[in-house]
Amino acid sequence: MSLIDLTTVDLNLLVAFEALWLEQSVSGAALRLHLGQPAVSSALARLRRIFEDELFVRAGRDMKPTAKAQAIAPDVLRSLQIIRFVFMNHDRFEPSTATREFRIATSDYLANLILPELVKSLAKEAPHLNWRILPLEKESIIRDLERGNCDLAIGTFGQLTDSIHSCPFIDDSFVGICRTGHPVLSEPISLDSLVAFPHALFTLKRDHQGMIDEVLARYQLKRRVALTVPYWFVLPSAILHSDLLAIIPNCLACHFVNHYPVEKFMIPLELPQNNVVMAWGTLQAADPGQAWLRQKILSTKAQLF
Repeated sequence: MSLIDLTTVDLNLLVAFEALWLEQSVSGAALRLHLGQPAVSSALARLRRIFEDELFVRAGRDMKPTAKAQAIAPDVLRSLQIIRFVFMNHDRFEPSTATREFRIATSDYLANLILPELVKSLAKEAPHLNWRILPLEKESIIRDLERGNCDLAIGTFGQLTDSIHSCPFIDDSFVGICRTGHPVLSEPISLDSLVAFPHALFTLKRDHQGMIDEVLARYQLKRRVALTVPYWFVLPSAILHSDLLAIIPNCLACHFVNHYPVEKFMIPLELPQNNVVMAWGTLQAADPGQAWLRQKILSTKAQLF
């Protein structure tokens, strides 16, 4: 393959492509680039000629990327980020003097487990860093990572796009918790004893169906969900003076056992693993500070169980 003569290519077109990819709107890209809409439209026309593809096509009010735009976007965004860091001389990240802000999207229970150790260990190592914990909104998290609205997301995700990088954080299982002295603990836990008591369920969907209910249905069993809550940390207080049971991630159960008069128990069901990953966008991939952040968060894993 022959090399392309970059002197014949306006690299600002790639900046326009990036803005169109992130905003999926000519007007939004124009605002992002501080240009007029005609200038962005002209750049899109030139990009279309170069790549021999429409790249972005109108769908209602949005400009949706074509298959070719989706294929080249990760490389374009990654290349621009590398170029930016070359000019900014960000070949190193010095945590002791850094004054930047990191924005992490995650659930309340993961934030509670990760932050104490993270803040403690970084109090001296990186005293000037600011931290923003954002709610993990799975409907928009991919777009937020692509746009750089948050630096890192930690949670369970489905299929991620090519523009999102990820690595495993923890592979967790599910266990049961109940108050100390609960009658369910008087004998080995069976499916019958598991459904004999009322359950508390964490859910954000405003329903009363969890993953365990689908598995129980295979055994023609049904549990009574007596309480649903949208907050993980309500659970120990809710079960403390009742016969409620709850099925939760093991790392969270370990935390509750250490801080509340509750006990955890193994459940007689094969449930899927709770695979928690760290995810970040192509915009953050070449950032040394981001790499440092990910490594620091990975180092907190040992404290979770």
